[in-house]
Amino acid sequence: MASKPLRLSVNDALGLFLSQNLDVLIAKYGIEYTKGREVTARLFPNPLVSVGTLNSFTQGRTLSNSGQLFTQVSQLFELAGKRGYRIESAGFGTQSAEAAFEDAVRQLGFTVKDTYYRIQLAQRRLALAEENRERFSRILAINTIRFNKGYIAEVDLIRIRLQMVDFQSQVIRSLQEAESARGDLRQLLRLSPKTVLELTTELGFRRIDPDIEKLRVTALDARPDIRAKRYTFSQRESDLKLAKAYRIPDVTIGAGYAVQGARGPDNPGQVALNAGIPLPLFNRNQGGILQAEVSLQSAEADLDKTINLVENEVDVAYHNLLQSRRLVEAYFGEVLEDARSTFTIVERAYERGGATILDLLDAARTSRTIQQNYIEALFTYQHNLFQLESAVGQEIKS
Repeated sequence: MASKPLRLSVNDALGLFLSQNLDVLIAKYGIEYTKGREVTARLFPNPLVSVGTLNSFTQGRTLSNSGQLFTQVSQLFELAGKRGYRIESAGFGTQSAEAAFEDAVRQLGFTVKDTYYRIQLAQRRLALAEENRERFSRILAINTIRFNKGYIAEVDLIRIRLQMVDFQSQVIRSLQEAESARGDLRQLLRLSPKTVLELTTELGFRRIDPDIEKLRVTALDARPDIRAKRYTFSQRESDLKLAKAYRIPDVTIGAGYAVQGARGPDNPGQVALNAGIPLPLFNRNQGGILQAEVSLQSAEADLDKTINLVENEVDVAYHNLLQSRRLVEAYFGEVLEDARSTFTIVERAYERGGATILDLLDAARTSRTIQQNYIEALFTYQHNLFQLESAVGQEIKS
């Protein structure tokens, strides 16, 4: 029993993609990973508990009657705001990961929409090829009878038969392209290969006339990869402040209590309080500061590179959209109908003997080429629109 087709609009496909795509899920795990770093950054150092004994090995003195048992608890106190800088750095890291997730959705979302319409393109090609094949199948049947009666030459029948083979090959290629695109879409949506897809959003034309200056400003604000790089730059600034803070040594404060045996000194119990601080004579984290400075410079250069890349992507996508729109609009009016009607007129003239087989084949190829080029132009326009939306970082309404 055939499975029920899964009906999908392009928005349905995007929704399914966000909930099921494995690359999206992996990107989400990256956010949770950085949140773990935030938790670690907020933690205080653990206190240290130490226990020891002291004994004099002279005659008549043992550990039980003259030894000393002491315990101590010590705690490291970080100075110069180190913990605050770590928390700040981890926070920027999480924000960068969240922006990187949005960027992954942006890029993969473009792939989903483009793949969706590649299927529609292949189906439109298939419909055109099947129409031409059926039309020439009737022409071939009629002319086979005419050849058997001696009304046409064998070479004309062979030409019609060859044209039929060409249309049949177009049908097969379109079927292969459609199935390949369906496989890509099923993989993006994490669907079984057995899932039958029925796409409901047609490959059509929606005229867009965007303002390039607004697009440039919007892209710098909306693109998640730019935000991710900005957060990374801020994180490197926090890391530099943390590295400089490590020039200030931390203090360890401890308190202890000692208990001694009956033959020990006069005091049976003693209390100790101590503090320790490293002397920064040699290591003042010079290497860590240098590494943090270089990381900051690298993050700044990476941010500038991304901004330049985005500006160029927007500009190229915008001009590609204008050119593809101009091409689609060139087919409007009577061009498509003229291509169809010319083929019909020549076909009828051929049946009456008023046109040659070469005229018929030329009209068929011209009609097919015009209609196929129009379908290609529609897809290219839609592709360039998605490319511009991806470059800007949001959907373009008008």
